[in-house]
Amino acid sequence: MQLFSALSYTNLLLALVATTTANWSSRVVDLGYAQYQGTMNNETGNIEFLGIRYAAAPTSSLRWREPQSPETTPGVQLANTPPSICMQAVSENFGESTISPFLRTKNETVHRRSTREILPPSEDCLFLNIVTPAYGKAGLPVVVWIHGGGYAWGDASHYTPEDLVAEAGGNVVAVVIQYRLGVFGFLAGQKVHDGGALNVGLLDQQFAFQWVQKHIGKFGGDPSKVTIWGQSCGAGSIIQHLIANDGNTQPRLFRGAMTVSTYLPPQYAYNSRIPEQAFTWTVEQTGCSSAPDQLECLRQIDVELLNKANVNITNKGFYGLFTFVPVVDGSFITDRPTELLRRGKLNADAVFGVLDHFESARPNLVDPTSADTVKISEYIPNLFPELTETQVNEGVALYAPLGAPIDQTIAINGESIFICPTYFLLRALKNKAFKGDLAVPPAYHLDDVVYYFPNSLMGRNSSTPFNNTEFRNNFAQSFLNFAISLDPNVKWDPSNTLPHWPRWSEQGRAEMIFNRTETYEPVFQVVSTDENLLRRCDYWERIGPSSGQ
Repeated sequence: MQLFSALSYTNLLLALVATTTANWSSRVVDLGYAQYQGTMNNETGNIEFLGIRYAAAPTSSLRWREPQSPETTPGVQLANTPPSICMQAVSENFGESTISPFLRTKNETVHRRSTREILPPSEDCLFLNIVTPAYGKAGLPVVVWIHGGGYAWGDASHYTPEDLVAEAGGNVVAVVIQYRLGVFGFLAGQKVHDGGALNVGLLDQQFAFQWVQKHIGKFGGDPSKVTIWGQSCGAGSIIQHLIANDGNTQPRLFRGAMTVSTYLPPQYAYNSRIPEQAFTWTVEQTGCSSAPDQLECLRQIDVELLNKANVNITNKGFYGLFTFVPVVDGSFITDRPTELLRRGKLNADAVFGVLDHFESARPNLVDPTSADTVKISEYIPNLFPELTETQVNEGVALYAPLGAPIDQTIAINGESIFICPTYFLLRALKNKAFKGDLAVPPAYHLDDVVYYFPNSLMGRNSSTPFNNTEFRNNFAQSFLNFAISLDPNVKWDPSNTLPHWPRWSEQGRAEMIFNRTETYEPVFQVVSTDENLLRRCDYWERIGPSSGQ
């Protein structure tokens, strides 16, 4: 049987262009505050809307405020230009210090690696991109993509919603959003709470979801059939929205959620020691320490000065981690994520969770130069500085059987921050979740993205670990099949060869493995979750009150 490919879908669309060009190429969507004209993609026949503003520019007095509705813009805006990206805290290795700056120690020496110069993006960045199928069908399911990047960097332009529409056979409307990052999106502390808003990067995302509910029907989408999807911190954001408002966000903003490599770093109370230290560093590096109103001072300073502090503080973090991340704010996020997941009340009907098998073997997550020197008794508290000595010792003993110290380090980083949070989510859904595992070597963090965004900047800048048509289609289409029906077993493409995918439950614990043989034949196999892994996850869940997760 000949396998379906994105190219065959493109050919089908182009065959329809002759009857749809007059309608779509001049289509103008009226959002009330602005009108946007979409453009036809000559390669696919789909209609693109690039750079749609969903919120006002969060500058000056709107820094660390909840997102606001856009001002009215007269005339018709040609939506054919990618939007400005949000301010970035870019470094080669995320946090670059070999010692966590948050450890309770008298040693103030910070060992640094070199950084690269970055070009300054814009604070005015709350935009989204939309692609809708060329034939103009209404009432389609909607996929909203949240990019990754540790809450410090990333943008919409690195991801092509065209790919998602193709992998869904033209049966979805695809949306990619941007949100405030780093210090601009996740500065915390008592002063931010009192004089502004916390977790504004998450609030931007929620505002975009609300925008989708209000306007996506004008682009052919059904607001009652929205699935949110994210990778790394984008998947971590998904967890935040699943537990937001104690799992009872009203009105509902989505029905399904998909996570890939869920990123869940320590998430402390907004006014606890570590977020307050990050606030102190921010005002020190921007000259606002002596200001009578430090937050107001931060709102008035030049964006480049603030972003310089953003980059410096991010680079000061422990290797592989970021400083400015979500906090427990007491209102939107009322408790630690693992605790809220344990309670099992979530804002979704179903979840689709996928992991890369060796998440943290990627060199920018665990320092490869530390192979001969790393000590597990020191590594664990660098990741989680608030753990007790007893908790650290328990972790050391738990991971001791897993090989050399560097192998233990990779397992600790991957399981604590990416892998176990996914299982906490699966447990919370109680028979309403699917679990997948991308095991094609090397199966590192990010290796999945190239399969479902092959034509994006992310895809073109990455090599495909296994460039096999059957594998690529089965893997990528599983996400879009879920987005369409909340079940990857309901397939729009009859040539899809993926076997039946059981739901994950505490009793069944079934996972779909995506792998290849030594002779490069695709492997799709249902297996049971490793019991030893789940026992290690129990440890991370148990110490959550100290780890901040």
